[in-house]
Amino acid sequence: MRRTMLIATVAAATSALMAMATNASEPALIPMPRELKLTGGSVTFAATNSPKVEVAASIPSEGYELSITKDGVTIRHSDGAGLFYARVTLEQLKDGRAVSTKPPPSAASSIPPYQTLPCLEIKDSPAFRWRGVHLGETQRLFGKGTIKRMLDLMSRYKFNVFHWHFTDDRGWRIDFPEYPNLARKSALPGLCGNDQALFYSANDVRDILAYAKARHITVVPELDFPGHSRAITTAYPNLACPVKSKKRPNVLCMGNPETLKFAERAIDWVCETFPSEVIHIGGDECPRYFWEKCPRCKEFMKQHGMKSTTEIQPWFTRHLAEYVAKKGRKAIGWDDIATEHGNVAKALDASVLPDRGSVMVMGYRCRDMICASLAANMGYTVIQSPSRYTYFDYRQGLPDDPFSYFGHNVTPLETAYKFDPYEDVKSEARKNVIGGQCCNWTKFTLHRYDLEWKMWPRAFATAEVLWTYPDPAKRDFAEFSARAAEHRRRLIRERVNCAPLK
Repeated sequence: MRRTMLIATVAAATSALMAMATNASEPALIPMPRELKLTGGSVTFAATNSPKVEVAASIPSEGYELSITKDGVTIRHSDGAGLFYARVTLEQLKDGRAVSTKPPPSAASSIPPYQTLPCLEIKDSPAFRWRGVHLGETQRLFGKGTIKRMLDLMSRYKFNVFHWHFTDDRGWRIDFPEYPNLARKSALPGLCGNDQALFYSANDVRDILAYAKARHITVVPELDFPGHSRAITTAYPNLACPVKSKKRPNVLCMGNPETLKFAERAIDWVCETFPSEVIHIGGDECPRYFWEKCPRCKEFMKQHGMKSTTEIQPWFTRHLAEYVAKKGRKAIGWDDIATEHGNVAKALDASVLPDRGSVMVMGYRCRDMICASLAANMGYTVIQSPSRYTYFDYRQGLPDDPFSYFGHNVTPLETAYKFDPYEDVKSEARKNVIGGQCCNWTKFTLHRYDLEWKMWPRAFATAEVLWTYPDPAKRDFAEFSARAAEHRRRLIRERVNCAPLK
């Protein structure tokens, strides 16, 4: 992994790209390379079949140089990911046609792709090292076929992290042999209308991990606790607080020693199963209702000198972060682990915060980015996924849309393209922001076609922001839309259920 490139360099490269994009011969690439120069002339497809490949240590990680001349194609790279992304760009060039910001002719959809490729020079590398897609499968299981199809599309647009959210209140979707009831009693059948639990086996997970690795995608697993734990307490009621309530317990009992044992064994299991350097430990939206009434939690607070239940989750976060570190990995949690949120977001008391070096923060709250940006300004490493710009289970603002969405929030493609991971981050803290991701929690996403409709074309915008990082003040949505429309046509030809742009 490499540090993000200087903003001035990015801005200059982006300005040059935007200026070129009005040229009708400009190739339709997403994400747009950070440096592209058309050199005149063209070559046949045959000349691109066996590119010359050279290793150049000076090229940044995941970066590449692509040269197309009348003599053929040359790819320069410093690692396997760079070579992979160079080939991705080459395939996009072979698959497309030129676009411009001018309205296309009425017969544009019938225009065939290029029969030749333009001669050009590309120097390209990512602005951010975390370029992710989050999928929640606790509501329902989509299956290996859908996951692999999504990984294929992610790699085409240079996403490199699949954040797999498979535990939550409504289900635990991967078999954990030491605690077999988790999958067998908590993986609800969803819409299938039968009593058979639906979850991934160890072989399924190995298959998905291998498929992702071949596409230079890291699978980051999430264990969501201590809140959002109803699936756990349903399978193992002893891990819930012994409190009589009409509410179903959705938080782990911190006063039960078995809770910490369970959490540590779950971390052991994901570290044994997933090679990711990062392990997500959840931490979002944790209620304190049961802790406040639980005699075991009250005794736990007394033993640890805690004055209120607000100190319980930070203690748990610190313990898990330290435990993950002992496994040679790094923990990440939602921004709740570092910030409180009321009318104004503020940092938690410094005495209860986890060490900045032991845990990363993933931002999502406020319909803006102040929580995660506050964490970045405090010195935490941050991944941005603000709901306003990156939650693709929000409505798209389309006049004719057959699918259901979460709530009444609207995130059209144009809003998704306004995503700026550095929003509200101080200039000296920008180094702490290592990327971002788009998310679908799938409460109202029922199947593959629903998922694809909500992800594409909005994920085009996320992909370009995180790879190219076009200057937020100079982004040309009309130019981007012209390229996005061309890529939508390509996905439709492949029977991907890509929504209209507007």
